[in-house]
Amino acid sequence: MEDLGFWVAAVVAASLVGMGKGGVPIVGMLAVPIMALVMNPVVAAGMLLPVYVVSDMFGLYAYRHAFDRRVLAILVPGAVVGIGVGWATASVVSEDAVTLLVGVIGLAFALNLILRKPVVAEPKAPQVAPGLFWGAVTGFTSFVSHAGAPPYQVYTMPLGLTKAVFAGTSTIAFAIINAVKLVPYYALGQLGLENLKHAAVLSLPAALAVFAGVALVKRMPEKLFFQAVTWALLLISIKLIWDGAHELI
Repeated sequence: MEDLGFWVAAVVAASLVGMGKGGVPIVGMLAVPIMALVMNPVVAAGMLLPVYVVSDMFGLYAYRHAFDRRVLAILVPGAVVGIGVGWATASVVSEDAVTLLVGVIGLAFALNLILRKPVVAEPKAPQVAPGLFWGAVTGFTSFVSHAGAPPYQVYTMPLGLTKAVFAGTSTIAFAIINAVKLVPYYALGQLGLENLKHAAVLSLPAALAVFAGVALVKRMPEKLFFQAVTWALLLISIKLIWDGAHELI
């Protein structure tokens, strides 16, 4: 497993995780699919979780002044419930079915943003009930396949957050989610010693990539940033639909 191909894929995946924690849209979701090219995707998800957690620490520092407290206060409790549901149903829920569902949700939302006529609309205030629901979906899908970004964005994209606050709120929310996931992942045996050794090595490129991601977000025009979020959501959703449907058929 530790040949050149493995380490190339692992460093690329870790760097994408770090750039995602630096605020670059969606790229962190590509990490598990890339690792799935060289190893079992379930094992890959367990190996990458500590890399996510270490990257989160640097992301928290980078965005410590840019986040929306109300969004976090609504989403995070729902996400914790969703993680609990994922843990409780880990032995019976099909990961492929969840992957397909996440892809369909993300695709529908992205197409709506791309195809609808441009209108000047007031940003929506964060509402509790929808936030708890999408938070729970985010926690559940993040637990199952590290694919929490599409449902998270369904709730947060219409809120009119600025580029920095959007990136910072996302970073903090998923830092909490990933920290909570450590407990069930450990209980399910996905944080073995070998995985932790690999994660320790991969934390360095991931940490460096966080700051590369922060620099890129700062230089990217706000309109272009959210266009990138939308198109990245579209592309990764198509990939998730393909992955889920391919395995279920």
